[in-house]
Amino acid sequence: MRRLAAIALGSNLASLKSTHGSDGREANLRAAVERVRRLGEVKAVSGWYDTAPVGYLDQPRFLNGTLLLETELEPLALLRGLLAIEREMGRDRSATVAKGPRVIDLDLLLVGDLVIETSELTVPHPAMWERRFVLEPLKEIAPGLADPVSGKTVEEMLARLDRD
Repeated sequence: MRRLAAIALGSNLASLKSTHGSDGREANLRAAVERVRRLGEVKAVSGWYDTAPVGYLDQPRFLNGTLLLETELEPLALLRGLLAIEREMGRDRSATVAKGPRVIDLDLLLVGDLVIETSELTVPHPAMWERRFVLEPLKEIAPGLADPVSGKTVEEMLARLDRD
């Protein structure tokens, strides 16, 4: 069964393999999008948004975006595929500060209308509706995409953040 998944991308470090003279963060995001294509059909990719770090503040600014992926993978297999891409690109989640600097960050936000809560995977992503750096690029490519728990669309959630 094919499902539409929403995935957030972020980078605030240049990769050792980034193109000389270009923004290493953007090169990382573009490389991640190409690798995600192995997991299904990329239907849309947002623009890139330069954002301040959240949580751990003593680090460089991020470049963030989102993409929509149509995939036949089950949600846990998709998550594991995203984590494998992070490792391929040089991210070691066990060796870094939580929410600290990273070459690439891939977060599974939504998978169709599924609601999953296990020790390994929570969908919808528990913090996505509080994060402008996720909602703004997601609104660009899927303003009507809805949270299966609240029923609120991306556009409605972003409007709530604008009011608060």
